[in-house]
Amino acid sequence: MMGPLAQTATAAATVAAITIGQSPRPDIMDEVVPLLPSRVRVVQTGALDGLSLAEVAAMRPEPGDHTLVTRLRSGEEVLIGMQRVAPRVQACIDAVQDAADLIVVLCTGTFPQLRSRRPVIYPEHLLLQVTRAVSPGAHVGVLTPAAAQIPHQEQRWGMVASAVTVRAYAPYATRESVEEACAAFATAGVDLVVLDCLGYTVALKDTVRRLVGRPALLARTLLARAVAELLG
Repeated sequence: MMGPLAQTATAAATVAAITIGQSPRPDIMDEVVPLLPSRVRVVQTGALDGLSLAEVAAMRPEPGDHTLVTRLRSGEEVLIGMQRVAPRVQACIDAVQDAADLIVVLCTGTFPQLRSRRPVIYPEHLLLQVTRAVSPGAHVGVLTPAAAQIPHQEQRWGMVASAVTVRAYAPYATRESVEEACAAFATAGVDLVVLDCLGYTVALKDTVRRLVGRPALLARTLLARAVAELLG
């Protein structure tokens, strides 16, 4: 009997993409889908689907919780807490796993172990392990969506880098220029920049790479290429 990833060359494969915000996420998937094999079908669901604005507001992080940044269907940026959203992500997995060959979580945050009968890709692990593989002992610059995430990011990236410089840049609602963060990375002499959010775009990666003059890793394209490798 073939497992969920043991597809024939011509069989269609289904990827379930779970956002921690509201689905669909064309802002992400419009850059991910073109990198996937044509036989791969993507279905989307969201941890905040069906919630009112008041219910979404109640998902904000409490003291001590990890802050996550996501987007509503309207395009509005919201902050939510990991402890509040993780059970809803689990509920999404429960709902889609029987119809999916592969599940991807559209968030680079540090999730607890989630239960699934299908393989699950966590972009956090892709970013950490690729960075460890290509730049062991490097000075890593990390772009993160919210200033509240900086202490956690310094600790997390300190596990794979000899030095870490973290700067905040909101992907959905910012009025700031990314040039200030890039100048800080260049001044610090980073070896590699990681754009640590699925909300960051290919255009932003190109800008960061040009301004810093160093290689850059983008979560959404790295995720797409991992899916293509598994299902291509």
